[in-house]
Amino acid sequence: MKVLVTGGAGFIGSHLADRLVELGHDVRILDNFSTGRRSNLQALAGQVEIVEGDIQSAERAYAAVRGCEVVFHQAALPSVPRSIQDPLTSNASNVTGLLNVMLAARDAGVRRVIYASSSSVYGANPTLPKSEEMTPMPISPYAVAKLAGEGYCRAFGEVYGLQAVAIRYFNVFGPRQDPRSQYAAVIPNFITALMRGERPTIYGDGEQSRDFTYVQNVVEANVLAAGAPEATGGVYNVACGVRVTLNGLFAELCDLLASQIEPIYSDPRAGDVPHSLADISAAGRDLGYEPTVLLREGLDRTIQYLREELAAQAGLVHAS
Repeated sequence: MKVLVTGGAGFIGSHLADRLVELGHDVRILDNFSTGRRSNLQALAGQVEIVEGDIQSAERAYAAVRGCEVVFHQAALPSVPRSIQDPLTSNASNVTGLLNVMLAARDAGVRRVIYASSSSVYGANPTLPKSEEMTPMPISPYAVAKLAGEGYCRAFGEVYGLQAVAIRYFNVFGPRQDPRSQYAAVIPNFITALMRGERPTIYGDGEQSRDFTYVQNVVEANVLAAGAPEATGGVYNVACGVRVTLNGLFAELCDLLASQIEPIYSDPRAGDVPHSLADISAAGRDLGYEPTVLLREGLDRTIQYLREELAAQAGLVHAS
């Protein structure tokens, strides 16, 4: 089938595009390459159609959606800290951009939209594990925007009959996650610091916990959501259903990298939730989802990728 992956040059979107091509689908990608990287699509050269543009442009959204049966909406401006610093820009991309895509999908007769939401919508709710029936309590502009997106998915289903499925990602990590950004996620940040012999920073006491999810698990959940009849209109947690503290994560990485480096502890960051753990039973029931890559294996794969990338960068520096 013909599918669109918005944000298809990004970390998760490019892995999803890889998988969709592997499954034999006709894949189109929409990306403005602000955070996505062209290098993420090198292996797909000649196998996918690329539409360069921003989801904040209704014209580009309509052009990209035309003729597609399913839209995987991965495009977003990520990062809780970024949204706190600049909530207007975060809202423009994550809410207005989504609305453009939903309107284009409605008018083009798209069958289903799969929306990348976030575990951040649970926010300050202290109950663990997080289940989809819980009342969201977002505490950052990013989380508010993601929850608004879920609302649009629900409304478009009720009012226009557009099938939509929202997937709440829990701390996704893996190859192609950019460690160089000032908003870099904790895992690539820790790994690259340790590889360079530097002390990474842990914000808070390190006892905050997360349900880290390897990117391959998220990709499979998206593929399953595109075809699962019971999923229409649903919201699903996608994770591993296991949590680890940041101190525990750091110890695991030190073990894998044979490092004795100690972290630096700093003040907690605004908008960060203390604990996160997913109840993934609904995704198992309706999507047939089951995580296949658990934390240690995912960390090992990510380390191998970052080791190769750092070696390639060092080679370019020496060559110049």
